[in-house]
Amino acid sequence: MDVVVCYKIVPEEQDIVVNADRTLAFDRAELKIGQYDLIAIEAGMQIAESTGGKVIAVTAGGAQIESTKLKKSILSRGPHELRLISDEPFNEMDSYLTAKVLAAALQKVGHYDLVLCGEGSSDLYAQQVGVQLGELLHAATMNGVSKITPDGDNIVVERTLEDGAETLRMPLPCVLSVTADIAETRVPSMKDILRAGKKPSISWSASDIDLEAADRRVETVDTLAPQKQARKHEIIEGDEPEQVAGLYDKLRKEL
Repeated sequence: MDVVVCYKIVPEEQDIVVNADRTLAFDRAELKIGQYDLIAIEAGMQIAESTGGKVIAVTAGGAQIESTKLKKSILSRGPHELRLISDEPFNEMDSYLTAKVLAAALQKVGHYDLVLCGEGSSDLYAQQVGVQLGELLHAATMNGVSKITPDGDNIVVERTLEDGAETLRMPLPCVLSVTADIAETRVPSMKDILRAGKKPSISWSASDIDLEAADRRVETVDTLAPQKQARKHEIIEGDEPEQVAGLYDKLRKEL
């Protein structure tokens, strides 16, 4: 089974600086592959290894995705090939444009049985790209997938719900957004890292995928850190019913 896994390059969260006016500074933030996408990569590798298929990793963005370090970081985790859609109009994209670019790239990739996305990006976590990508590809689509089992020309997926689990059989090809508990990311060995540099990595521009114009549907007005609030430092001593009721009343008033 041939699997395509979509991933996103994001800034390291702990290196983002919050300015006095609540704006965010990313100057010191090193770029990395989103954690949820690394989990999707591992899920894709397990499926490909069990079925004798291959994995192609795909991402889109500006020039930063061409970093040799980032390419080795993704290929060292197992994917057989890498496709980069790199162009300045794709430096900052909303979820719809991201899905549209990925859909155009997948049409150029050609054959695939399964497309995997993380449950959300590590920076925005909008959880929209996977479902929009499936719609654009006219493929069966499902999010919140916690288990995948190949079944001939179909795939059986399990979704964990609040009060149980849901099992569904879906036709291939399909697009799935997987949850964080579907797999544990592997740690690449030195051999894996050295081998990554020899794997095929192909870059496409907007014109290469026949997508000339950026088609944004959402405009970002600003991005601000939450307003800080001073703590009240109210402490209720004891665990008797009266103290518990008092804590409940105070929390209810605040909320």
